[in-house]
Amino acid sequence: MRRASSRREPTIALINVVFLMLVFFMVAGTIAPPLSREVALVRADEMEGRAPPDALVIFADGRMEFRGRQVASAAAYLGGLTEAERQAVRLVPDRDLPAARLVALAAEMRAAGAGAVMIVTERGLR
Repeated sequence: MRRASSRREPTIALINVVFLMLVFFMVAGTIAPPLSREVALVRADEMEGRAPPDALVIFADGRMEFRGRQVASAAAYLGGLTEAERQAVRLVPDRDLPAARLVALAAEMRAAGAGAVMIVTERGLR
């Protein structure tokens, strides 16, 4: 006579893992003290944004501008920076600038001696 083998349901292990994760996040979430009810946070949804003063602005048509002056090329832009400023270069691209142009410009910056190329973007919290 053959004994019927019992197979465990695989979802039981999944339920156990999910339950343990739930308990972990409940405990971890209570570690941080809540903000005081008397504190009113700053509202930034209507603030006027502008490019950082040390960033290269790139327009949709590919023109580049730094501190209000036109820049001819990536090499010309980097030529006017100090060695310390070249370590972290910030680019502010127009949202309509083609991505291929932005990637090519970042590659030009790296080839011309830029340490890190950072792209400054708008952050939406809505």
